[in-house]
Amino acid sequence: MTEPLHHPIDVMLADNNPLVLSAMSEIFERDPRFSLVATSATAEGFLGAVMRVPVQVCVIAWTLPVLGAAKLIEVLREQENAPRFVVYGDVAGDVPRLAMQAGAAGFSPRSGEVEDLLETCAEVAAGKMVFPFIDVRKMQQDPIHNLSRKEREILLALSKGMSNRELSKDLQISTNTVKFHLSNIYEKLSVKNRAQAIAYFYSSQSTSE
Repeated sequence: MTEPLHHPIDVMLADNNPLVLSAMSEIFERDPRFSLVATSATAEGFLGAVMRVPVQVCVIAWTLPVLGAAKLIEVLREQENAPRFVVYGDVAGDVPRLAMQAGAAGFSPRSGEVEDLLETCAEVAAGKMVFPFIDVRKMQQDPIHNLSRKEREILLALSKGMSNRELSKDLQISTNTVKFHLSNIYEKLSVKNRAQAIAYFYSSQSTSE
């Protein structure tokens, strides 16, 4: 089990099923590792809550109305000090891979054990990527497949030699947000710096031709 942190992990939950939302709320409130900040049954309500009160981890249903989890993650990841996302959904339909591509940091199946969801959230809060249903070998064959659309856009710009300041101006986001995206790119590609990320990008282009 992940060791409890000195300070509880601030968590926000979103699920359109009121029974599931109530059950999850009770589970997180009972675990001393977490501090439940707010819950919502819609993406719009959730978005408003997160914008008002920053949290570390967000647990969201993949089919959250009306925006959907993918769009919600994309919108919130543009914010400074953006939370890390755990998608709580069905394994069918390639949802784990789609969640990773959207920018989530973890996936937990609705059919799994409750403790697995809590562990996933704790590991994601500690900076890990948790996707138990994704074939890592398949991901390695397509090295940038697990990047979100924005991250692929930044990696492409990076490969053209753009600085953080230029990226910030070109994409109309702050330099801190650029650094946040770069950190996620490095983590997903298992590289340590921009030079290695660029090398990874070009190697993936040559192998896909």
